[in-house]
Amino acid sequence: MSRIGKKPVVIPGGVKVEVSGNSVTAKGPAGELLLAVHPLMAVSVDGAVVQVTRPDDKRSSRALHGLTRSLIQNMVSGVVKPFEKKLEIQGVGYNASISGTKLTLQVGFANKIVLEVPAGVKCEVPDATHVIIKSSNKQACGQFAAEIRSVRPPEPYKGKGIRYQDEFVRRKAGKAFGSK
Repeated sequence: MSRIGKKPVVIPGGVKVEVSGNSVTAKGPAGELLLAVHPLMAVSVDGAVVQVTRPDDKRSSRALHGLTRSLIQNMVSGVVKPFEKKLEIQGVGYNASISGTKLTLQVGFANKIVLEVPAGVKCEVPDATHVIIKSSNKQACGQFAAEIRSVRPPEPYKGKGIRYQDEFVRRKAGKAFGSK
């Protein structure tokens, strides 16, 4: 039996969760999120608790059970306090700037890379080498952070590139000059 799926999702104060058909809506101070639930899963709201149940013990049902519960938990958490990803840019002349809904990255290419900030995602650039992404939707926050990082991932020799703030990049030694 799924251990994660069995756990109820506790609804904190100030959050409203509604179930209608195969969709779950969570409204809170940080926004509103909608989730289309798989038809096999049954979601019910009992007071301040959301419970997810499954019809049988098939492998696919067990997998969907835990997944659905986790997605609902992330929705409830996100509408209370938005998720946040922090990126840092390392390299001489590498920088970022934001204007409106466009993030501009200058990371060693001949052209500047311009990325459109998705709807529902807030992007901040406190200084030229740090980017902060916030969203009540965990998937959208992580996806946009991954897209930014994929523009110039950190390289192992000098460590230049875009990395998550707490990411460790294993460094390699350069060419060894020796005589035989």
